[in-house]
Amino acid sequence: MQTFSNTIASNTEPHAPAPRVFTVKQFAQRNPAFSELALRNLIFKSAERQSSRGLIPGNGLLDAGAIVRIGRKVLIDELAFFGWVDSQNGGVK
Repeated sequence: MQTFSNTIASNTEPHAPAPRVFTVKQFAQRNPAFSELALRNLIFKSAERQSSRGLIPGNGLLDAGAIVRIGRKVLIDELAFFGWVDSQNGGVK
């Protein structure tokens, strides 16, 4: 006899794992190598910005998809963030 939950599970397609996103505070607690202040600095510098000396390019964190903004809430995609970290070192481990 098949139960309702088994029917639903068997009818759904396998999905890619959901991105693991965390607030800045949660991310800093999970990864103590990055303080909240350091993360907020990286987030601030992620986008292109204008200064008195001209245009300052972003650090690539935004382009890597590591920052998710929902209204005023800023979330960090853990997998994309560490992919970006690896790219900063030329992929050398």
